[in-house]
Order: sequence, then structure tokens, then C-alpha cells
Amino acid sequence: MLSEVYGEECLSRARVLEWHKHFCGGRENVEDDDRPGRPTTSSANENIEKIDKIIRQDRRLSVRAVAEMVNIDRESVCRILIEKLNMKGEPKWSLKI
Repeated sequence: MLSEVYGEECLSRARVLEWHKHFCGGRENVEDDDRPGRPTTSSANENIEKIDKIIRQDRRLSVRAVAEMVNIDRESVCRILIEKLNMKGEPKWSLKI
């Protein structure tokens, strides 16, 4: 019945049974569990503030130049500009990767 309603977006039977098991076992939220490994540091508030300051001083800088100045990868700079600083649709920096 779920497949008829949600189509390809529907969870498989195995996933539904897995989540059912988790909730029967006492789980109360659907957020991902913490994973082992090194935490991400590129989108730390310190880097967000640095990038914001750099871009506000010179909006003509390329993503590559900003990444070199902050010492993080270009993809992280793009993610911070779009997701954290809400700088969507900025053709000057988005095309200069």
C-alpha cells in the first residue's frame, strides 16, 4: 500500500521492518546516530566567519582563492557560501571553481 502512495520514494519492506524494530526497542527519534571518526571541522563557526569577512571585503574573489586563504577545500567553501551564508545564485563566485 505504501508503494502505491509514495512510489519510488517509499522505504523497502526491509527498512520498514528495521525501523519498526528500532522504535519497539525504545528509539524515539529518526535522526541519524553519531558515527565514529573525525568530526567535520571545515564548517566550524570560525571558518564561516572568516569566509563571510573575506567575501564581504572582496566579492570578486574566486572560490579557489577563498579556499586557499582559509585553508579548506573548495567544496566546503561552496557549501558554506550556499548553506550557511545564503549566497545563492551568485554567478561571480559560483563559476570560478
